[in-house]
This record gives sequence, C-alpha cells and structure tokens, in this order.
Amino acid sequence: MLARVFSVVALAVTIVMLGGCDADAGSGGEDAAAGEPGGAKPTVVPGQLTASLAERFAKARPDLVVTEVVATEAEGVYQVFFEGKGSVYAIGAGDFFFVGDLYRIQRDGIVNVTEQASNGPRAELIAAISEDDMIVFSPPGEVKASVVVFTDVDCGYCRKLHREVPKMNELGIEIKYLAYPRAGVGSKSYDKIASAWCADDRREAMNILKAGEEIPINVCDGNPVAKQFNIGIRAGLSGTPALVLESGELIPGYVPAEKLASTLGI
Repeated sequence: MLARVFSVVALAVTIVMLGGCDADAGSGGEDAAAGEPGGAKPTVVPGQLTASLAERFAKARPDLVVTEVVATEAEGVYQVFFEGKGSVYAIGAGDFFFVGDLYRIQRDGIVNVTEQASNGPRAELIAAISEDDMIVFSPPGEVKASVVVFTDVDCGYCRKLHREVPKMNELGIEIKYLAYPRAGVGSKSYDKIASAWCADDRREAMNILKAGEEIPINVCDGNPVAKQFNIGIRAGLSGTPALVLESGELIPGYVPAEKLASTLGI
C-alpha cells in the first residue's frame, strides 16, 4: 500500500517538475490582509527531524532524496524538498504528507502560503545567476523594470510571449531569459535550447527557435541549461513560460505586454 501511495506522489511531483505549457493562468490566492502575518522567510529545520524525514522517504522510495526541510506557519507541518523533484508537505514526524499548496484563511480572503513564502528565496535564487548566463532583450532606452522568464523553445505560449518582447522593450521592460526545457535534460528540447545558449549570437538563435525554425545542434560543454532547469524546479515552476519579478513573485503563463506593464506599475 505504501508503495502505491508513493507512486501517486511521484506522479504528482513529476507533474510539478514537468508541467505543461501554461496559458494565462494567474498566480493564485488573494493578497494578504493588512496587519496579518505572512511572507516570512521559511525557517530551515536542522538536525534530527530533517534526518528522520530524509530516512523515511529514502526507505520508501530511494529516488526521493531530501535536500532541505523548512518549517511552515502551520504548526507541525513541514515543507520537504527533494533533489530535482519539487516538494511535499510532511505532517509531524512524517507519518502523513500531502502534495500541493498550503493556504491560510484570513479576515479578507485566502492566501497561498506556499507561493507567498517562496518569493524571497526565489528572488535570491535568481539574483545568484550571472547575467552572462542569460539571454537578455533590453530596451533601447531606460530600463524601467526587469523580468526573468523561464522558457522552453518548443512551448507554444512561450513563442507567443516572445512575440510580445519588442513591445515590452518599447515599454521599458527588460526580458532576461533562463532555460527550462520541460521535457528534461537530455531531451530534444534540451538540445535545441542548449544550442541557443552555445551560439555565437544567442539572441538571434533564440529568435530563430521562437519562430519555429531550426538552428544547428551544438550542445557545448559548460552550458548553463541543466543548472537553470534545476533552479526552475527549486523555484516552484509548474510550466512555461514562467515570469519572475524582481520581488520574486512568480507569474505563470503567457502575459501580454500591456498587462505586464500594468502589473509592474509602468
């Protein structure tokens, strides 16, 4: 029975890791009510509990390698992160767990605690990436805002978003691409997008691929695609395109230029 349960979890985690190309889905959950708690940086759980949870998962499913355990705002509920496979929520000593988001009911609505708590760490993950490892489309004039976009060259909505990039640039929005081949490292999509990162002219290579055309396959050593893919998993991506604002807020799916500008206060 336990094996069946973990099979379901493995499937759910895989869906989180390799989710389909999103349309224009929202980020989920209303804003936090004024004066109420929320948005605190997660607390890493050290010592015996982390080791105990890691051991329990490893015994049931050796491929579920625990990398980190953080305490949530809910008493006795811990978010358990796995290497390359997203996360689940463990209750207490780990006899029970669930897959999905954690929500908090407040005076004025419902808040997605999972997403809210992810903003700070997500911003830190992105900030640690060198701009030299990105493919950047900058405005000709003043940069009013920068948005990081995790992208897959075989995703239809990613291509649709790319057609908005010139308009975004006109509005003062800088687009910084990171790679997220949804089919995984070693797939054909990986080969294509890695070849863009290995091209002499990355921007032109990206333009060609986003137009549905081909470029020579050239997967060079040391390309950052696999690393960026794993960062995307850790950042909580469920599909592409995925836009990350400077605050760390994640906006999943296609967003038109004018709507993005409005969101950014431009």
